[in-house]
This record gives sequence, C-alpha cells and structure tokens, in this order.
Amino acid sequence: MNRAFHHRRRPLGRALVLMAGAALAVTVPFAAYANSVGVTVRTPGVTAGPAATFAEITTDAACSSGLISGGGISQAIGTGSSSNGNKINGTVPSPDGSTEYLGSTGVVGTDVTHWLGIGGSGGAVNASFSSTPYAMCFSSSLVNHTQVVMNKLAGPTTSGTVGLVTATCPANTRLIGGGARITPASVGSLKPIASFPTFNDSAHGFGQKAAANGETNADSWSAVGWNGGGGNSNNTTYAYAICSGNNINVSGATVTVRHTSVSGPTAATAGQTATVGCGQGDGKLVSGGAAISGGSLTTTNFTGPGSVGDHLNGSYPSTSGGSPVGDGTTTAAYWTADAHTGGGSSPSTYTDAWALCADDGV
Repeated sequence: MNRAFHHRRRPLGRALVLMAGAALAVTVPFAAYANSVGVTVRTPGVTAGPAATFAEITTDAACSSGLISGGGISQAIGTGSSSNGNKINGTVPSPDGSTEYLGSTGVVGTDVTHWLGIGGSGGAVNASFSSTPYAMCFSSSLVNHTQVVMNKLAGPTTSGTVGLVTATCPANTRLIGGGARITPASVGSLKPIASFPTFNDSAHGFGQKAAANGETNADSWSAVGWNGGGGNSNNTTYAYAICSGNNINVSGATVTVRHTSVSGPTAATAGQTATVGCGQGDGKLVSGGAAISGGSLTTTNFTGPGSVGDHLNGSYPSTSGGSPVGDGTTTAAYWTADAHTGGGSSPSTYTDAWALCADDGV
C-alpha cells in the first residue's frame, strides 16, 4: 500500500517583510527545528508589476521534482501613499504554471507541481510594485500523491463585507496546505484578506474559526474575500485545500498547526508582520497561511479588519526574523504574514500567521 507519510516513534510534545512603514517582526515562543528529509522551497524570483491600476500579474513557482504541499507570495510595494495600491489577488495551486482552477468545485487536480502568486493593484501604482511566488515542494517520499480541492463563493459585493468559503479534504486524507483567490482583478478594492487551516466541524463554525496553535490534523482550508469599495455582481472568492491522495494510509501521520497573532497595523499607510515557526517534534514546515482581521480568529467567527483598505502583501516561508527564504532552501521552518493598511487608520486590527508542520517520520 502506498503511504503518504513514513512514520516512526518519536518523543511526545507537539508543540510579511518586503514592505514600507512600521513593520515589526514578531518573536514567537516556539523554537523552529529543521528535519533531515522534507520540503524544498522553489522560487523564480521577482516579477515587476502591475504597472497599471485595476490590473494583476501572475507569477509561477515550479517544483522541479516532487509535489507541492502549499505555497506563498511576497510583494514589494514602495513608499508613500501609492504603496497602498499593491495587494495579493491570489496564492494558489496550478497544474502547469498558468492554468487556474476557477470552474467546477470539488477535487480539481491531482499531483500538482506549480504554485501561482498573483499580484493585483488598486487605484494607485508605483515602479516598485512586484511579486515573488514560492512553491513548497516535497523533496522526498513524504507524500507520493496529492489532490487539490476547490470551493468558491459569489461575493463579497458590498463595501466593508467579507465572503468566507471553505474547502474540505476528502475523508481519510490529510490537509497539508491551502490557498486563496479573488476575481475579477478589475475590482481594485477586492482582495483575499485571509487564508488559513481550519476544521469542518461545529467547534470551528464549519470553517469560520481558524485552527488554533497546537491543534492537529485540520481537515479544511478557508479563504476570506474583502470588498473595500462597493458592489460588483461578478465578485468571487475561492478556497483551495491541498490534501494527501486517496487510498493512502495516513493513520501514522500528524500535521500540527502553529499560530500567532499580533496587534496592528492600525495607522494609515502602515504595515505589520507576524512570524510563527514549527516547534521541536512538530516535523517539517510544509505550508502556511495569513490574515488581517478584527482578531480572535481561533475563538470567534471571522470578522473584518478596521478599514476597508486593509490588505495582505505577503504569506511566505521565512527566516525567524521574517525575511523570505531563497530558492532551494531545505531548512525553512517559519511562516510570515505581511499585512498593510490603506489610506485610512484601522483600529482594532490584527495580523495572524499559521505554519503547518508535518511529521515526516525520519
């Protein structure tokens, strides 16, 4: 029988920063540990743009070997009021580096090897805008088959409202990562402001509450769209769950969630980062998530942040200090969320980061 994870007995105990403004790297209470076998980060580097307002660029990070377990994106935004215009429009799996899963819901792909970072613009641009995608690639036999589950929601169409949608893995599989997307790019105020692991159960509001620090084997991924400027009947929010393949014995595998939340950003045209790492005994970093919100995401249903202009500029594998890791890194153990306000202040706003850590049984 094929196995998604190789497992052994081990000790008990599981235990965004390319931006302008006052970004703070957060020290977390969990030391990160790299495993001898696991995941390689792949990134092609920086792609400039968008150069026009209400537009987007698509960048591709490909796994030269192995399968994606997840991925991310980091953005450069420049300085001044125009820096508010760069935003994430999507961080999603792709079968070939250009095709997107935007049609039918359910299981939409298997053994996917590409990750797209999609950067969008609002009503302002500057020459510093760019996006860098990251693919988390299994570099060993940790997972030999994967599948992508997509779910989507019409909306949000009203200014200052959220649209939350959840994709759930098939029974008897393991969630190992996920992503989020909004369309269309022409609605510059529309953006995904959260992408996080969760559970399809009543305790988590069937995806409305995020997985908390130390929880294990989440089965779903939620994405949240945020509309900052008014209605559009074609607005859509997409959630993607990366799951182990069917008919694989995952009983010996554990995927641990690590989570941190920090206050801010609250000032206009300002940023905040949050960084969280895998703890000793958690295994290897395989993916992560990010959010800007009204806070308390693991205990209450999702609420929007304090300003309609708030958005994300990064969700990516990082160093302990929050810097993105380079191409070919095999020791990434932290995940960073990079959040930013728009042109107005944003009271009672928080930045959250999640790391998913898989026991590779080495």
